[in-house]
Amino acid sequence: MYPGTHADRTPDKPAVVVAETGRVLTYAQLDERSTRLADVLRQQGLGVGDHVAFIADNTPEVFEVYWAALRSGLYVTGVNNHLTADEAAYVVTDCGAQVLVVSSGAAALAREVRRRCPDLRLALAWGGEVEGYEDYEAALAAASPERPAVEPAGTDMLYSSGTTGRPKGVLPTLPTHLIDEPGDVFTAVFGPLYGFDPDTVYYSAAPLYHAAPLRFGGMQHRSGGTVVMAARFDAETALAHIERYGITHSQWVPTMFVRMLKLPAEVRERYDVSSQRVAIHAAAPCPVEVKQQMIAWWGPILQEYYSSTEGNGVTIISAEDWLAHPGSVGRAVLGVLHICDEEGRELPPGEIGTVWVERDAMPFSYHGDPEKTAAARHPDHPTWSAIGDVGRVDDEGYLYLTDRKAFMIISGGVNVYPQEAEDVLVMHPAVADVAVIGVPDEDLGEAVLGVVQPVEGIEPSSDLAADLIGFARERLAGYKVPRRIEFQAELPRSAAGKLVKRRLTEMYR
Repeated sequence: MYPGTHADRTPDKPAVVVAETGRVLTYAQLDERSTRLADVLRQQGLGVGDHVAFIADNTPEVFEVYWAALRSGLYVTGVNNHLTADEAAYVVTDCGAQVLVVSSGAAALAREVRRRCPDLRLALAWGGEVEGYEDYEAALAAASPERPAVEPAGTDMLYSSGTTGRPKGVLPTLPTHLIDEPGDVFTAVFGPLYGFDPDTVYYSAAPLYHAAPLRFGGMQHRSGGTVVMAARFDAETALAHIERYGITHSQWVPTMFVRMLKLPAEVRERYDVSSQRVAIHAAAPCPVEVKQQMIAWWGPILQEYYSSTEGNGVTIISAEDWLAHPGSVGRAVLGVLHICDEEGRELPPGEIGTVWVERDAMPFSYHGDPEKTAAARHPDHPTWSAIGDVGRVDDEGYLYLTDRKAFMIISGGVNVYPQEAEDVLVMHPAVADVAVIGVPDEDLGEAVLGVVQPVEGIEPSSDLAADLIGFARERLAGYKVPRRIEFQAELPRSAAGKLVKRRLTEMYR
């Protein structure tokens, strides 16, 4: 199903609610406005397989653009509105977008991108006037609200977060079904698993240009549920939103859990979060102690999955299974897992190596980059793909992620996975955020460095650095412990909560 199905059945039901203001976009409005925008795109000559992009803050119109593309057989690309103008223009150009749609909330960036992308067929802006863009509402008003007889399904083409380099465009295979027919793989996997249905009230505080917020929002619209969308994440505000809107399902990243857990107890206890039936988390491995505390607080409603923008596979784990296998991200429900060494040879259970996922066919390529696409394919098994994660699988098939391969530190010839030290240090009461990186060392090749953002009100000092190193040494093997600690007022994280380690590496190298 898709928004048109629910517009016919429950036209006045909220499809999207803006958490901060209560603004509502109904299913009837989402269906009609996305139909009109699809007509605008057709009038510009866009056909199956062409591209449209958006640059926006979290507003309901993003889903209008999303569904206009999906009901037209197009690729849709969300552009990170925190990029520089050159970076954003690179994405718009690289994805081959012929139409760019923006929000006035991203006006400063949008103006600069438009100057760098003069060959767009059409540029539209909603929410206010933006130099170089035509009025979105006027374009919709002049377009047809009639659904075409045939609406081929499109899909997203999103860009990796670029935490280790320039973002990569992930080009999935275009669907062959019509928009009102079954066939969306992620809805088929996650819908029954998490119980998405018309009664779902789904909360998301992550930016819509990322894969999970956009795709999971789309799943709610296929299922007839309501998306409650926050402009940004704030720990206490998120708890208030859960209570205010009676949230039944939500999605988080581990950094959000850490920030909620570090709220004073009286603040956490102020809000009723008992309406939640499922709290989903993903995007990065969750420290064991953090997840234990969340389960103790919210109950066994946590559901974790491991996937990627590439969508090459999915593992899942329930709270009950996780308590029996702490630290695991679950067993595969999409694809078959293989752990291989540097030469591509499969390793036995328990040994650490690169995580490969076997599918019936390679589900993606990197847009315009055959070398990166080839590197993501196993040399001996063309339907196995890897995205750079390192981990192990136990005898029962449970996957444990160690870290990103690109983040691994080789210190004195020994592999050090920063995630282990990060998971320990983030639990120190003086630590708000932490990153562990490798820096050049004449003796060891690379030395382990911890970069810490102290909790508000805590002053950096040599005594605090020594305390943190001691805290880690009590819990980790010596070679995994940072040799020194540096302090930063704030660590570079993407709006989705992922550490952008390349910035720190550049700074300290």
